[in-house]
Amino acid sequence: MSRFHRPAVLSLVVLALLSGCAGGRGKGKKDQRYIAQDVETLYSAAKQTLDRRQYRLAAAQFDEVERQHPYSVWARRAQLMSSFSYFVAGEYAEAIGASQRFLSLHPGSREAPYAYYMVALSYYNQIMAVGKDQKVTQQALDSLGELVRRYPNTDYAADARLKIDLARDHLAGKEMEVGRFYQSQGLYIAAITRFRTVIDKYDTTSHAPEALHRLVESYLAMGVPEEAVKAAAVLGNNYPGSKWYDRSYKLVERWVPDAPRKAG
Repeated sequence: MSRFHRPAVLSLVVLALLSGCAGGRGKGKKDQRYIAQDVETLYSAAKQTLDRRQYRLAAAQFDEVERQHPYSVWARRAQLMSSFSYFVAGEYAEAIGASQRFLSLHPGSREAPYAYYMVALSYYNQIMAVGKDQKVTQQALDSLGELVRRYPNTDYAADARLKIDLARDHLAGKEMEVGRFYQSQGLYIAAITRFRTVIDKYDTTSHAPEALHRLVESYLAMGVPEEAVKAAAVLGNNYPGSKWYDRSYKLVERWVPDAPRKAG
């Protein structure tokens, strides 16, 4: 979805990468042939290609730096530049692979936070509409959380925290979509399970008030007014000005006349 693709995040990425890099060109990964060259020439060519926004070719050229000179300091830089190049080319699986390879070889590097960020961002940019499978959303959430846990005081972690909130809201939205479907089919127990998941796991998201209201509806439909009243009370205590509480109150007032009156 477009709201998850924010060009602004690239400024954070570029600043981290270009601070230690030199300046390349070419055409495509399949055109790369093994021609032994000194490491600075290879790296410079890849960087120039990246500057020309030929991202897939740049990634292939940075990979070539690592392949020909695997033990040089340039190889370490090239791994990160390869990850970035794949990322901006939309080749997210390759970007994740390059970053994870870097972390396996240089776990204690000062560039490790950036590598974790690239993994998380690559998953995040693949988040699909709520109607689609949300496995990648969970992967994004897990990766963002790992970054925050490991490097809480970095700029990457600050950006990750914002994205965690959006990813959680997205997962809650998926639960609501499925819950509403079950509810429309009269499968109230299945619907209640989904709505309770939102309340228990995603209570800070924008979907929590509606989840409580849907519980009121479902419990009333099942003939369990006591639980409906409890859900409405929680909704009133936490979201007293919400449109969902107004709707729930009207339902309870209609179907449970002896329920406590609405405050205010």
